[in-house]
Parts: sequence; structure tokens; C-alpha cells
Amino acid sequence: MPSNLNLLSPIQLGPYTLPNRLVMAPLTRNRAGSGNVPGPMNATYYQQRASAGLIITEATQVSPQGVGYPSTPGIHSPEQIAGWQLITEAVHQSGGRIFLQLWHVGRVSHPSLQPQGALPVAPSAIAPQGMASTYEGEQPFVIPRALETQEIPGIIEQYRQGAKNALAAGFDGVEIHSANGYLLDEFLQDGSNQRTDEYGGSIENRARLLLKVVEAVVSVWGGDRVGVRLSPASTFMSMHDSNPEALFGYVAGALNPFNLAYLHIVEPRIQGNKTVEDDGSGLGVHFFRPIFKSTLITAGGYTRETGEAVLADGDADLVAYGRLFLANPDLPKRFALDAELNDYDRSTFYGGNEKGYTDYPVLEEVH
Repeated sequence: MPSNLNLLSPIQLGPYTLPNRLVMAPLTRNRAGSGNVPGPMNATYYQQRASAGLIITEATQVSPQGVGYPSTPGIHSPEQIAGWQLITEAVHQSGGRIFLQLWHVGRVSHPSLQPQGALPVAPSAIAPQGMASTYEGEQPFVIPRALETQEIPGIIEQYRQGAKNALAAGFDGVEIHSANGYLLDEFLQDGSNQRTDEYGGSIENRARLLLKVVEAVVSVWGGDRVGVRLSPASTFMSMHDSNPEALFGYVAGALNPFNLAYLHIVEPRIQGNKTVEDDGSGLGVHFFRPIFKSTLITAGGYTRETGEAVLADGDADLVAYGRLFLANPDLPKRFALDAELNDYDRSTFYGGNEKGYTDYPVLEEVH
């Protein structure tokens, strides 16, 4: 498939030589089966997209406490590990690489989704604005329970065990989800973290949980098969910080000694699953280039042209595509041929069956 696109040039990512620089972004699709177990339909979906240089799975909870939405997969039960094995085998059969995104939603949950109807946990007892997604429909967020200091090693252990389970399931690596207002992001930002122990107050203290989680996950995988995702400019789920440049600059620098596979940055124009006007914060991927010494992935509503441009500018090494990969399983081929793209159907993004999931057409073979 001859092409002079930077997007379609190979790149070394940790121990892997990727055939192109297109990353399938993590996309929550709410299609796990009973027990939050992924199954054959999910395997088909990921296998269809195996021509991505790298697939990052939908966010996957590391424990029952980490659940925040209906029908999202986990990586904490034997059945879930077996379900993911179906998926990793299918992707590998088609020549793909796949990382699992490790997730704990923190306060972005609801008692109806928690074991024994417990309150969601968070750094501080501060609820996000808005509505929780539950099996009974949308319900107001509740005020979460602030984690006790002595509970935090148990949270770190949930991530370590999730990393071990991902290894058992046959993944090529893992991404730690520290973005979009979920637990690790909640600890980072002072709008949601008002603790007075060693996990609150200073930037160093607020970054402590993330760095300990990274240390735990790297102890399982080695740094070169671990990535971290950050959304430094996002206000999704009521997130804000008094000095985001100082906070996220510190975090990026503190990640360097782990020799990670990559840092994955959500651009300012993405708020949750919506594209908005760039807020002008300057906290896009270019901010991190001089700070973070390894590979940078950028995500944020990119097109073929803007993806090429960010690579040409040298701000990022790989470009993550979400909605375009959702609707175009053969996206690298379409980019190579500059072919027309399928339109995505937003009404089928979350929940449901094969419609809007595994039924997007691929290009006819070109002879």
C-alpha cells in the first residue's frame, strides 16, 4: 500500500515495531455482556480494526468498585480475563497490537453500580455536576466518600492486579487512564482533591497516587509496555485545577524515570466525547514535547490532514483516532488511498448490538 503519508510510516513503540502511526483511541461502547464480560461480538469489533498501528481498548475497570457505567468491561474476574483472551487472540491473528486501558472511575459512579450499594470513592467528598449513567437511566451524582489514607495502598493494588490480569489475557501492554475526571485525575487536580494527607495539598502530593500506580503497573509489565493518558485541559466531569500548567508539567517530568512506552494527551478541544472550540490553554501535546522524553500520542478530533500536520510539526509521534476508527474499520487503508470515509452514527455509540458496532463497511478490495 504505497503512501508518502507520515501517518502510514512505521514507528518503534517500546519493543514493538508498529506498521503505522494511527492509534485506535480508547472508546467506551457499553457492549460488555453479563458480569461485565467481553465476548465474541467485542472480539469481532476489535479484530476488524487490527490494521491500526496500535489499538487501545475501551476503558476497563480494575475492580468492582471502579465501575461507573452500565455494560463496561472489567479485568478483575476469571470470566473477564477469558473474554479478553478471545479479543487479544483475534487481534493478533490479524497482525494487530492491543493495549488494555486500566480504569477506576472514582466519584463518577452511583451506588446502584457499586458493590452492596456503597458510595463511590474519591479523594474528597465532592460530587461532580451532572448525571450518572445507570441501568435505571440517568440519576444525579451522589456525594462520594473520601478514601481513608490507609485505603490507598488497596487502590494501588487494584491497578497492579489489573495489570497482571491484562498480562494473563494476552495483551501487548497497558495504558493507565489518568484523564477525563476519573479517579487518578481526581487526585491530580485541586478542584476535586482537597485532602490534607500525603495525597493532597502540594502538586507533588496530588501526583503521588498516579506515580505509585505507574510504579505498580511497571513492576508487572516493564516501562516500555506501559502508557499513561492525561487530559490536562479538560473540564469534563467538573474537573479544574488552579495551576494546570505547573501540575501537568510536573507530572510529565515525573513520568520520565519510568521509561514508559508513551504519554497520551487529550487535546483541549476534546471535552469527554465532544469536540469544542480550543480553549486556548496551550495544554495540548506541544506543551509536553520539551518535557516528556519518550513517545507522545495526541488525541483530539484529528482528520487525515490535521494528523499529518501534527506529525510534520514534530509535536507528536502517533495520532489517536476515535470516531473515525469507530466508523471506518479499515482507516489506514482509506487514508492511504485518500478514500471517502463512512459517517459515524452517534445514536449507536453507547450500548446496543452489532448495529453501529461491527456493521460499518470496509472498502472493496482494490486490484
